[in-house]
Amino acid sequence: MATGTEPHLNSGGVHTGTRAAIAAPHLRTDRWWLAPAATAAGLLAFVVYSTWRAFADAHYYAAPYVSPFYSPCLAERCGTMHAGPNADLFGSWWAISPAVIILIFPLGFRLTCYYYRKAYYRGFWMSPPACAVPEPHKKYTGETRFPLILQNIHRYFFYAAIVVAGILTYDTVLSFRDEHYRWGHMGLGTLVFLVNITLIWAYTLSCHSCRHIVGGKLKHFSKHPVRYRMWQWVGKLNARHMLLAWASLVSVALADFYVYLVASGAFDDPRFF
Repeated sequence: MATGTEPHLNSGGVHTGTRAAIAAPHLRTDRWWLAPAATAAGLLAFVVYSTWRAFADAHYYAAPYVSPFYSPCLAERCGTMHAGPNADLFGSWWAISPAVIILIFPLGFRLTCYYYRKAYYRGFWMSPPACAVPEPHKKYTGETRFPLILQNIHRYFFYAAIVVAGILTYDTVLSFRDEHYRWGHMGLGTLVFLVNITLIWAYTLSCHSCRHIVGGKLKHFSKHPVRYRMWQWVGKLNARHMLLAWASLVSVALADFYVYLVASGAFDDPRFF
């Protein structure tokens, strides 16, 4: 047992007189730092890319494709999209990129997501960096104080994410047109959009809040067979929540990048039919 006389044992956190007096920072011999480092690098790469694209305010529409970062386009200054997601709810006073308006909701949903909390808590804040590796902080307050207490609004971001996913589904349907808005065509971009919206819906429905909404507060599943079956389906998706979180994050960035390449003239959209 610790005696409390060692200087490093009185520094707070796990190094206190009531904890085991282990001099080593940890006893792990594997590359425990690799997972949080890779997570931090991946999330940082997405933050840099999405920030650049959100404020670029250009090359986000190439008929019939609209970037998921700019959909729905709620500013009056948005480019005209034939039968596309132009809402013009914000008047001419909105001076910066219209992507900033809508990205608040999907990014808020991901920032408050249970998996992403774990990911960036470990990757950026080292809280804790890995299992059996003590965090460097002297005390732990959880999510009971500002700003982390705002994580509790995750369910409301889930509702907004459902709306955004519905709009992106509409955009995917519109991608079955050609550049002249004629129906019955399919390009490589259509396939990119189909993959993206499938992963977006899978990630959204695998959310813990969705699982609770579908099957929570039920005392007898036998009396609610439909909700029970839905709860089972969502539970299967929930088991792959981490994988779907990363897959959908990559797919939405690739869908935006594809639109950027086509809209900027760097790439011509191949047509299958």
